[in-house]
Amino acid sequence: MAMDHLTGPGPRPPRALLDPAAGVREIKLRPHQMAEPVTPAADLFVLAHFGVPRIDAARWSLIINGLVGRAVSLDYDDLLRRPATTVEAVHQCCGSPIEPTVPTRRVANVCWRGVDLAALLDELGVDRRARFLWAYGLDGGAFGGVSCDWFVKDLPLERLAAGDVLLAYELNGAPLPPEHGFPVRLVVPGFYGTNSVKWLWRLHLAADRAESPFTTTFYNDRAVPEAIAAGQPARRPVWAIAPEAVTVSPAPNGEVSVGVPCAIWGWAWSCRGVSGVEVSVDAGASFARAVLEPRREWAWQRFSLTWWPSTRGAVQIQARAFDADGTSQPADGARNAVHSVLVTVT
Repeated sequence: MAMDHLTGPGPRPPRALLDPAAGVREIKLRPHQMAEPVTPAADLFVLAHFGVPRIDAARWSLIINGLVGRAVSLDYDDLLRRPATTVEAVHQCCGSPIEPTVPTRRVANVCWRGVDLAALLDELGVDRRARFLWAYGLDGGAFGGVSCDWFVKDLPLERLAAGDVLLAYELNGAPLPPEHGFPVRLVVPGFYGTNSVKWLWRLHLAADRAESPFTTTFYNDRAVPEAIAAGQPARRPVWAIAPEAVTVSPAPNGEVSVGVPCAIWGWAWSCRGVSGVEVSVDAGASFARAVLEPRREWAWQRFSLTWWPSTRGAVQIQARAFDADGTSQPADGARNAVHSVLVTVT
């Protein structure tokens, strides 16, 4: 099935060479390896459904059109000349759209630098009818039985009002690598990574959501029966990051000593920030409150708890995060299900 009506007569994209063999799926770190507060760019996971476009920045441009007072085409140097904003943010893949309830723990914490999109749109003028931003990436092809010319995502304009949505051109202080969206990508802190469109070439403001495979078919969750009964849509887009935590130390299958204090620590995050983390050392039968560090911008938060192992044998450590509304993680059956680590007390 083809869904290419978004790309009929209209703006032409910059030229790009799609390299289908370049870093389509590289998972660099598992949770116990995520020791750095800011993840090095070389350790950031790489996921690209259609391969990695190779783009000449000198021939690239970004089109902004739709329900705006003034449509523009900006080249790379235009963006570099504008005031820059740096944002530290957790960056998380929401998992496979084919298996949306399977946790993947593909997460990092990085620093982005670029142009504040809300400020740019204010200059152009936003039509009062506009409710959504459509973002087009230069990658496209076939996935899950559906084909598309471009990877297209959308997000509500109200997210821009919360701040820090960027047209990013740097990652951790260096130009974006090709596999992470060079020359420019959208960055939406607090939203799952699929919404931060790489290899950006067009932004379109519209009154309605985009009819794209990656907005209507993939990356949608089924609403709970109570919500459907209340008249809400049966499916809801995967936008805001749900609360989640991973244990960094101790590592899986490690050994700790009975009677010796063991430092359990890890990272916790959510779109709204984390209000608390609880840790269990009995496979979830009981939990104790961990010490939680304050949030920096949109970054993940470090939690820690000192545990005194008292009995020898296998122990399953779990950590669960709570967001600002008190929502926590499910035990299983969801992308943000509780992370467990098995260790042996000797």
